[in-house]
Amino acid sequence: MTTKQNSALGYALLGAIAFGGTAANAAEQITFVSQGGAYQAAQTVAILDPSAKKLGITINQDSIPDAWPAIKTQVGSGKPIWDVVDTPTGYCLRGGEQGLIEKLDFSKIPNAAAMPEAYRSPYSVSYEFYSSVLAYSQKTFPKDAPNSWVDFWDVKKFPGRRALRNHPIATLEAALMADGVAPDKLYPLDVDRAFKKLEEIKPHITVWWTSGAQSAQLLNDGEVDMEMAWNGRVSAVAKEGAKVSFTYNQGVLQSTSLCILKGAPNLETAVKFLNEAVDPVHQANLPLNIDYGPGNPKAFETGVIKPERAAQLPSEPANAAKQALMSYAWWSSPAGEAAEKRWASFMQK
Repeated sequence: MTTKQNSALGYALLGAIAFGGTAANAAEQITFVSQGGAYQAAQTVAILDPSAKKLGITINQDSIPDAWPAIKTQVGSGKPIWDVVDTPTGYCLRGGEQGLIEKLDFSKIPNAAAMPEAYRSPYSVSYEFYSSVLAYSQKTFPKDAPNSWVDFWDVKKFPGRRALRNHPIATLEAALMADGVAPDKLYPLDVDRAFKKLEEIKPHITVWWTSGAQSAQLLNDGEVDMEMAWNGRVSAVAKEGAKVSFTYNQGVLQSTSLCILKGAPNLETAVKFLNEAVDPVHQANLPLNIDYGPGNPKAFETGVIKPERAAQLPSEPANAAKQALMSYAWWSSPAGEAAEKRWASFMQK
């Protein structure tokens, strides 16, 4: 999710080190790291401040666009500064496999233990959801809009300028769904089949976007008629008046997760915070402040999220059922890593 949000709040790693130095003096505290911008501001209101108050702890915040290099550096030093990181789920899994992330004891995290098994791993618990969706211009398609990746690939029935993300994650899934694979039958990905399908659409792709901001601009400025984009980016430009929309049908449901650095300085408090952060009520408050879905589906049972708001969110049960749930276990496997490397050669052809 690092590219979904701006990171205006991001501190340099040096700043984080200085920040952590004062943190060691208080009794019950943690250092929590996310990606800054409007996303971290929304978390602060919905989850972080209420959790700190309820637990009676201090939550020191840091932000960085991409936590993975810093996780490796901090844990490698033997003296990590951060405790809890909100980062793309794949990094939590990869970190766990490489001895950089703590294995979780779910008997101490009952809120997470009650979540669907697919929403957690031995090293992480889902924190929020977003989707890679098929978005389109309502000016180009006032009715009979594209509603599936089969439609996106059908350049005769749905002519127009197209954009895809310049990254294999979610893009390979979309290609397979365009080739007839059901959203719940995607994994393990048939990588050869996916790239073969991408070769079909490649000549018709006007832009391969590299950031969420770019994808939003393409839609907002009318530079493309349809594209893969993150749901929050599409809804943001729609709120600003752009005639754009999207469908959750065949979306790819993705998440960031919470994980704890190996050797975290405040491990016990970090575990308590993890449990509190996925409390259904705190989770339900997040989408009241930003267009992402709660990581804990029990949030939809609290009554905090009104039905009309729930219907807009990627992880709302009915919307989730239309989508493919990203397998971060597959993407962090050797096959997934090989697919990422293969992408570069595909783009250079």
